[in-house]
Amino acid sequence: MASADRIMELARDNLGLDREPSLDASFSDSGVSSVDAIAFMKVVSQEFGVEISADDLAQISSLRGLAGFVDSRAG
Repeated sequence: MASADRIMELARDNLGLDREPSLDASFSDSGVSSVDAIAFMKVVSQEFGVEISADDLAQISSLRGLAGFVDSRAG
């Protein structure tokens, strides 16, 4: 399974959105609070075994960006 697909599943299970998550919408445009976004990053970090620093977090604005980050660190 591609990381983007798994991240979408995690978003459906963990973000409590009232609609299907979008890969390209920003977290804030999707209605995700900054606290929920940070908690979600921790879930993704554990799932994929990658560290996401505060600096990294500031650069990640969407689920697609998160998938790209994970892909660049996985290995």
